[in-house]
Amino acid sequence: MSTHGPGASSHLPVACAAVGTYADRRRRRPTGYWVIWTTVALDLVGFGIVIPVLPLYAEDFGASPAVATAVVATFSAAQMLAAPLWGRLSDRVGRKPVLVVALIGSAAGSLVTGIAGTLWILFLGRALDGASGSSYAVGQAAVVDMAEPADRPRLLGLLAASFGLGFVVGPLIGSLAVLGGRQLPFYVAAGIAGVNALVALVRLPSGSRVGSLPNLRRPGSLAALGGVGHGMRRLAVLAFVGMAGFAGFESTFAMLLERRFPQLEDSSIYGLFASVGLVMVLVNTRLVGPANDRMGTRRALRTSLALVAAGMIILAVGGAWVGLGLALLLLVVGQGLFGPTLSATTVETVGDDARGTALGLQQSAGALGRIIGPLVAGILFGQVATGAPYFVGAVLAMAAMLLVGRSPGEEARVTNR
Repeated sequence: MSTHGPGASSHLPVACAAVGTYADRRRRRPTGYWVIWTTVALDLVGFGIVIPVLPLYAEDFGASPAVATAVVATFSAAQMLAAPLWGRLSDRVGRKPVLVVALIGSAAGSLVTGIAGTLWILFLGRALDGASGSSYAVGQAAVVDMAEPADRPRLLGLLAASFGLGFVVGPLIGSLAVLGGRQLPFYVAAGIAGVNALVALVRLPSGSRVGSLPNLRRPGSLAALGGVGHGMRRLAVLAFVGMAGFAGFESTFAMLLERRFPQLEDSSIYGLFASVGLVMVLVNTRLVGPANDRMGTRRALRTSLALVAAGMIILAVGGAWVGLGLALLLLVVGQGLFGPTLSATTVETVGDDARGTALGLQQSAGALGRIIGPLVAGILFGQVATGAPYFVGAVLAMAAMLLVGRSPGEEARVTNR
């Protein structure tokens, strides 16, 4: 997922040469890495608690499938607007204060969602949570700050494993909390985020500022998308296309299970999400680094998207429990490889003082995919057929493969200066 230096290649950035063997490098962990990892992981545990039950919780308010997926998309809409600003701010004032504020906002958003008495308050809670949802991108920037280029795919893969962990531990906690009602998981998530913010305030390393404060008034990375390099714009589009289909799957999966397997209870749905998270952890910790070393960034991205497309097609066709298991395996392996590989590629296209901005832009582009994907998937699911969102997701994954295959000239690295 890393790239060669400026002008080194006319192709999409590929993994930079490894320094030492993969086995040697995997033993190295920068000082403070696990503190950052734990902070991000706990935040994602809260996300894993609420996301499986959220569409069903919205339906309790009378929401249709389209409106229920719109509730899911609201988080991403707010994140899309806020992530570039938080990323740029973290470049200026440091990663720690931005992470702490993000955790506090996440606690408030989950609390509002839990106490929502009407549908519009439910939307408000998800918007507040999404506007604070910068912990992962800022955590990525903090890891990139401390990592050698050859180690970035591996360390970003380990950080991405925190997302998988969130979908293991989070659903397990949620499966117990939901026994007390569909609103209780949101209270639990709020409590975890609040405690995490206090611990992060004490334990996170302060780090250092990368740029100068006066530049903070310049346009955010999303607003300045037309001004960044072509490679950065192309990777942002890839993040959008690659995420839209998968987000459509995430937002409709609980409803798909409820339709195809009506015997399942809410706790069982949580269990399936936990299984997805467990496989994601294994992919992020065991596959991402070796895959980038052996295949290179470009081939790793295309392989990951091919797996996602195959999984989507199988999910759309059906196949009872066997088909469901195979589809989930392909989807999770593909998406688990895609995310960290794209992130490492992204940071290698910019200067050292723009990493937070670049990852904020990538997260913003992905968030746009998380808006449009669930909205389109909800309409297709409710108005066309239950398998329609997954056929469309397969088409998007194949389109993203074509985007990876483009090879325009690589321009000079982008900075915030």
